[in-house]
Amino acid sequence: MTIIVHHLENSRSQRVLWLLEELGLPYEVKRYERNKVTMLAPPELKRIHPLGKSPVIEDVAAAGGDRVVVAETGAIVEYLVQKCDGRLGTPARREDVLRYRFFLHYAEGSVMPPLLVKLVLSKVPLLGKVAMKRIQPMIDVHLDYIEAELVSRSWFAGDQFTAADIMMSFPLEAARSRGGLDESRPATIAWLQKVHARTAYQAALAKGGPYAFA
Repeated sequence: MTIIVHHLENSRSQRVLWLLEELGLPYEVKRYERNKVTMLAPPELKRIHPLGKSPVIEDVAAAGGDRVVVAETGAIVEYLVQKCDGRLGTPARREDVLRYRFFLHYAEGSVMPPLLVKLVLSKVPLLGKVAMKRIQPMIDVHLDYIEAELVSRSWFAGDQFTAADIMMSFPLEAARSRGGLDESRPATIAWLQKVHARTAYQAALAKGGPYAFA
């Protein structure tokens, strides 16, 4: 094994396992459970990276023989794509390149924040429920935009599956679970069903353990 994935249950790190399966890279999973009260990552993860968050990977056989630790999903995705000479990375067509870069960063930069706010507010009695009604329209703007994009093409960056699709999977799974994504946006639902049926996705589920958003 050359890559160790520090994988937190029901988290963004499921995407890293999926990408590794798509790329055919050997890896080992070290699985962590959330604190049952706070739902935060356990303190053991701070031994791997000072932020104590997941995902984090260790490449123990990196170029030059050094041990490399990479945190943040987007950075990990770019690192692994580069490690495989660009596979599932930047498409050939210029217009697809721009889409690829956009969706690679849009997933965490724009879609996830309101979904996370809604999750936090759902834990707050009374006032939280009132505030959630103001967050949902913000989420709907993104869901409508994503639906329009997927109506016009098979994958987020164009006609080919890329790492941008892997990055977009977690926010859309979260939206399906608690963010208002339903059959009123059929192209997005069809995209989710398509990625869930991929052999590599299913293999990643088997290795990662229970995943509430699949």
